[in-house]
This record gives sequence, C-alpha cells and structure tokens, in this order.
Amino acid sequence: MTFKIMGALHVALYRLSGGRIGGRAFGAPVLLLTTRGRKTGKARTTPLLYLEDGDRLVVVASKGGAPRHPAWFLNLAANPEVTVERGRERVPTLAREADDPERERYWPQVVAMYSGYEKYQQKTNRRIPLVVLEPR
Repeated sequence: MTFKIMGALHVALYRLSGGRIGGRAFGAPVLLLTTRGRKTGKARTTPLLYLEDGDRLVVVASKGGAPRHPAWFLNLAANPEVTVERGRERVPTLAREADDPERERYWPQVVAMYSGYEKYQQKTNRRIPLVVLEPR
C-alpha cells in the first residue's frame, strides 16, 4: 500500500471516529493538518504527530528523513493559514517554522516523544524543520 493511500485511509478513519481511531501513533498524539496546495489551491490533509505547548502545537517536517521537505511543509510556506483537527475540533491556525531558540527547546522534546525523528535527521543532509501552529 502506498504512503498516499495509507495517509488517506488514516484521515478517513480519524474523521469518522473523531480521532478514536488514528488519534495516536507510536505512543504520541496525532492531529490532522490541512494545507492549501501551493500549485493547485486544493485542500490537502496530512496526519502528523504533534507536541503540545500551551496553545501552540509543534509538528515535524521529517518525511521519514527523505532528502526533500514534505509537500505539506512547502504548501504552508506558500500559505501559512491552515486548519488543525484534533478529535472533532477544527481550529483555524497560522503555521510558521520554529526559530532557532524554539528549535533548540522543542527538538529534544519531539525526539523524546518519538525517537524515530533522531534517526530521520541522521539519514538526511537537510535540517528537518519544526513547525509551530498557533490559533488565528
């Protein structure tokens, strides 16, 4: 099964169950991030692990350590107005890349949440971005 099909199935089950199915992975919470395609303008939804910091959420643009950034990260760079779903709650959100001090603080926390992120960073030459999501 391709990554795209698995993602679509995850999104469908998450929405049908209000996050009861697909709301956790690898022991970490999962949200749905909807961005607008930078070329098509179409809504694109991706399930992502997240770290909660007050009213901020932090997600990792790892793409499994691939050499290029994930499409959702490129999309939000073009249009930072996104929607975040947690359970049945949908919140209009503004996305931005974490600055250096935020990254220094959040990186150990996201690795503690899911150790695979450290392996992904070792696998790629790019610096894996952290994205801060804040309610609009």
